[in-house]
Amino acid sequence: MIASSLRNVRRKVGRAGTSTENGRVLLGLLFLLLLAFGALYWVRDQVTRPVAHTAQDRTISIAIGTSRQQILRQLRREGVLATDWPLRLWLSLLDRQLVLKAGDYRFPTPISALQALERMERGQVVTRSLTIPEGFNRYDIARLLAGLEGIAEPPVAEPSTLLPLFDRVSLIADLDPTAGNLEGYLFPDTYEYSATTTRVQLVEAMARRFRQVFTDQMRQRAGEMALSTREVVTLASLVEKEAQLDRERELISAVFHRRLREGVPLGCDPTVIYAALLADRYRGKIYRSDLDRQSPYNTYLVRGLPPGPIASPGRRSLEATLSPAPVDYLYFVVDATRKDGSHVFSTTAANHEAAVRRLREAERAASR
Repeated sequence: MIASSLRNVRRKVGRAGTSTENGRVLLGLLFLLLLAFGALYWVRDQVTRPVAHTAQDRTISIAIGTSRQQILRQLRREGVLATDWPLRLWLSLLDRQLVLKAGDYRFPTPISALQALERMERGQVVTRSLTIPEGFNRYDIARLLAGLEGIAEPPVAEPSTLLPLFDRVSLIADLDPTAGNLEGYLFPDTYEYSATTTRVQLVEAMARRFRQVFTDQMRQRAGEMALSTREVVTLASLVEKEAQLDRERELISAVFHRRLREGVPLGCDPTVIYAALLADRYRGKIYRSDLDRQSPYNTYLVRGLPPGPIASPGRRSLEATLSPAPVDYLYFVVDATRKDGSHVFSTTAANHEAAVRRLREAERAASR
């Protein structure tokens, strides 16, 4: 009986010891759990709390091929992140496999680490703009592209090496099956680009923009006038180069249309300049040798339209080509009495010659 009592006491003591030990384990686990939650909360606060990194916004370039780890280190070096390890830990805990896009990014201040990363995940890059003026030809555009900064390619010393970019006639082959290059189809407009943009992509955007502007209605109107797309763009490029004032585009178009109907040479100076450019002989102004140059683009010697466009016409010149003014003018020359680029239009050779004399007299007086 005494032995039985001793065994009962030992069992009660054992149970009490086990219960105490279990309580200690539970307290330890609870402490670790609270510590983990506290650490997680701290990390979350670190990555979501906006921090003023500098006194002003920062713009940073992320190169193509930069890894996520390298990007985080770069953000830390550039001062956007005070430290990058809380963000690394947060992404690991969430198993976030972010794809961060290359480019130029502007980081406002203050900004949180997660906001900075989400900006790059969405590709909210800083863009720049390139404006192609109306009337620029492919030589002009090559010069712009050669010196363009902030794209995926370095500047080019010799613009002529970029001319092959404009040989991708597949971009407009359905509109102009006979095109030898993209002259005339590089639509003049403002184009946005980023640090990952290439020159090829910009050229593609110009051709794509032309297709948007040259609508089905325009093509239908061209068919009604018995003009191909190439003929419309070619004539529009002449209108673009000659017209200084928007209100004169339809008048200049009317002159060219009448000359084409009557078989009179177009006598368009910009085509003579373009012929000189093709021959690598242009010297900044037109000389007698330029007027005498045997070229299909010399509209003083060759009747009809030149073989193709000589520049990029804008929307208004395309519209004017398809809707010439209802006038009988056969000539135009710069108005010598005005300085706004306007022209004097004439229906007779006598009136035109008188206007030309006034222009020559004004030029001689200005040179004295």
